[in-house]
Amino acid sequence: MTEYFELEWQKFQKTSEEAKLAFFQKEGRIFDILFARQFERKQLDFLSNLATKIRLVAKRKEGADYLRRLLTHKKAMLYFVQPSTRTYLSFLNACHILGIKTSDIRDTFTSSEIKGESSYDTIRTFSSYVDVIISRHPEKDFNQKAAWLLNSTDRPIPVVNAGSGKDEHPTQALLDIYTLHRSFEHRGGIDGKVITMVGDLKRGRTIRSLSFLMKEYKNMKLYFIAPKHLMIEEDLRSFLKKSRIEFYETDNFASVIAQSDAIYMTRIQDEHDNDKEKTQSSYDDFSFTYEHLSILKKDAVIMHPLPRRNEIDVRVDSDERAVYWRQERNGMWIRAALLAYIFHVEKSILDV
Repeated sequence: MTEYFELEWQKFQKTSEEAKLAFFQKEGRIFDILFARQFERKQLDFLSNLATKIRLVAKRKEGADYLRRLLTHKKAMLYFVQPSTRTYLSFLNACHILGIKTSDIRDTFTSSEIKGESSYDTIRTFSSYVDVIISRHPEKDFNQKAAWLLNSTDRPIPVVNAGSGKDEHPTQALLDIYTLHRSFEHRGGIDGKVITMVGDLKRGRTIRSLSFLMKEYKNMKLYFIAPKHLMIEEDLRSFLKKSRIEFYETDNFASVIAQSDAIYMTRIQDEHDNDKEKTQSSYDDFSFTYEHLSILKKDAVIMHPLPRRNEIDVRVDSDERAVYWRQERNGMWIRAALLAYIFHVEKSILDV
């Protein structure tokens, strides 16, 4: 970026969170999907219900054909330069459900960035050809910065954050909420539930984004279970306190299993470590074993953003409380709902 844009970006970064959230809206609607905190309860409920409607309509050939005709005039760029399986494939198939044509770049070595083009010039190039950019990038704040940049051009198009550094993964939070919504729809909904998050909470952007959304629900209780060096960071801790969300931190996983309504497992991300043996030595204490099923509530659920390694015994997969494979598929439906919302065709779906 030019020095001018860099200075303007630094100025924008100093604005309040409220100002930033407002900046990424247009006509009272979310335009760029960048933060979990952009979503209020009414939007979470609406998107969950829309995802369910899409899922049910798509079960029949006539319905699937109808959905595919809705957005045949739209194009999406999937700019995934950080490794991804589920997020990439669910966005790809969400686009296909609605008839959106897709292009992708999954390695900067296949683009002009290898010639020295900045990633932000690359983003502007994409905006010449497509109607939405869905981006997964290892750089902190990359997607926010890309959206800010495009909003200053003559062709602003939505940017969807499909993962940015270790900070945010808002669409993962949406699919997690949708999974909880489906799991608890006959138990009074998500309000008043005990959610336990386990594993690498310091570097896990999935639990950060989901935790931010907990402010939209009543009487929630959160347990954070991790080795002390991988516990949540102070910014999230301060947010929870400010939002008056009841939460506890401990390294004793076994002590909270019986009271949990949902257990959200994550892997220890030791690919970031220099001392892998130290992390691995703590790993077994933060795993869900087959024996844990006997103390888990009969109507609780076990979740995981995937990929997993050893933190959930594979024998747990056959238990009806293990919903992580449904959770994975839910990502496709909620992302289809989000794209329908972005392109204003939600009414055409709900009226079917």
